[in-house]
Amino acid sequence: MSEQSTTDDWTTAETDQQWELCVYVSDRSPKGQRAIENLRRACEEHLAGRYQIEIVDVLKDPRRAAADQILAAPTVVRRLPGPIRKLVGDLSDHDRLLIGLEIRQPRRPAG
Repeated sequence: MSEQSTTDDWTTAETDQQWELCVYVSDRSPKGQRAIENLRRACEEHLAGRYQIEIVDVLKDPRRAAADQILAAPTVVRRLPGPIRKLVGDLSDHDRLLIGLEIRQPRRPAG
């Protein structure tokens, strides 16, 4: 029987990878602000010094949102490392955020 590791060995983010993220929000809505804060917090915790976050207001730049096929706000787009990944919502579910952006992989059941 194997023991479940308590270390953070399921991180997929390599230590030298640069991350480019873009958050599409709607006119600084509370939900958009939460998404930005949650993303920044996760990046500082797991990608410190290796990430850039661009914030795009879909009301001020609708062509950019259309070009990236953004259908809802807030949406975060991971451009680098590839492939492109998208997550919709305020990003308050920390595990879902990390798994969705592939900063981490889902934990495997023990045994």
